[in-house]
Parts: sequence; C-alpha cells; structure tokens
Amino acid sequence: MHDFHLHSNYSDGRFLPWMVRAASEAGLDGVGVADHCNVSERASMRDVRAKLGFNLDRTYERRRRGIEQVRDEADIEVYDAVEMDYDPRDEGAIREFLGDADFDYGIGSVHGVDGMDVQNPSNFVEMTGAERDAVVDSYFENLVALAESELFDVAAHPDLIERVEPLRGRATEDHYRRAASAFADSRTVPEINAGRALRDEAVVHPTETFLAVLREHGVDVTVGTDSHAPDEIGDRAAFLEELLQERGIESVAPPSLDQ
Repeated sequence: MHDFHLHSNYSDGRFLPWMVRAASEAGLDGVGVADHCNVSERASMRDVRAKLGFNLDRTYERRRRGIEQVRDEADIEVYDAVEMDYDPRDEGAIREFLGDADFDYGIGSVHGVDGMDVQNPSNFVEMTGAERDAVVDSYFENLVALAESELFDVAAHPDLIERVEPLRGRATEDHYRRAASAFADSRTVPEINAGRALRDEAVVHPTETFLAVLREHGVDVTVGTDSHAPDEIGDRAAFLEELLQERGIESVAPPSLDQ
C-alpha cells in the first residue's frame, strides 16, 4: 500500500520527517510528498502565493535535499512529487517548470474556477442555481483540459466541488462521462482521495457514481490520503485499503514511476 499524495511543511502540512515517520508506522510501503505549487504569472495568483506562503516553485530544490536525507533514514519509499494548481491559461508556465524541476511525478489539481476557490462555500452561497451549475460546468471543462494537457501523472480529487455544500450534488453523469472519456485517452490517472472521507460530511473523491463511470471507461485509478498531519495518515490509508478491497479495485502507481 502506497500513499501517493500527502503534504509537508513545504506547503500546508507538518514537518517532512514527521509525515514520513507516521507513514512508516502506519505500515505503508511508500509515500509521495506532493506539496502545493502554483507558477501562474497572473497577479491574483501571485497574491495568493504571498498570502499562503506556498513557494515550492522556489523551494523545491531545498525540499529535495530534505527528502534525500529522510530517504536515508526511512524504511519506506519516499517520492519527490508536486501538487500543481492547474488552469488552462497557465499551461506554458507549468510545462516549463515541470520540465526544469524533474519531479518523480506530478499531480494536477483544479482548485479554482473563474478566479474563485472552489473549496470556499462563501463564493457560491449568494448564487442562483443556474450560476452554480455554470461553475460546475466550468470546473469539469478545466478537469477535461487537465487530462488532455498530458502535463500530469495524476489528477487529484477529480470532483473537488463535492467538498462545498452549495456545489455538492450538482455534477451530472454527463459531466462524469466527459471527464472519464478524457482520462481514458490520457496518461493522467485520476485519484481516489480520502482527504474528507473520515470527516462528518464523508466526501470521497470521486463519488460512487463518478468512480463507476471511470471503471466503465476502463480508467485506472491511484490513491492518496491527502494528509497534512501525521495523525491523519494511518486511518485514511486504512480507509483506502478497505475501499479498494470492497470494490475489487487494484490501484496503480503514477505512470512516471513505472517508466
């Protein structure tokens, strides 16, 4: 069992050695440290990076030295990965950065639509139903573009909109089929993500319906706990392992690791 998506203090997680130690104690065979990164030159994105302190575009080489040190002490595989914000307007900058940085693998995430963070309910509570539906349409258009870009090994939490109540349940089977068709033609593998699975809202990405459509299209999946703290890893990994066994799913590694 591997966890290909967790975070460290190089974005919004806890100290790197703590995260790897917790993964080892949870019985995992390997972990991918995939910190948040954004390389957009748009002013709004530069402001977000400054406000949140997400600077992996500048600190990845330092983190890489840290990962190498942790590898020397760890009894599990530790991968040097990235979770990159994806917006179609930024494809050129993303491609250039990923080519230079040469991570073990790259995870792409659609976190925003039309300048709005899709995880912030306050962006959508005042919208009409039609306006919310338009946001969902735009989200899946970006997800399809992510798959078609061939920039990434993994697509994280492929229905992130399910995390926010104003948008939850508005995705349709047509959205899922368009995305599944794009993934079927792409090297990019969607992720079963447990980042909200053990909270009160019990959101698992992808939803049961979306996962069924992905399997119908013959799309492979990988797994990630999306953990930000050491005490999250064990329970989330156990949840994912049980889910895979119950559904008869064999997860795959990010494609770059098999090359």
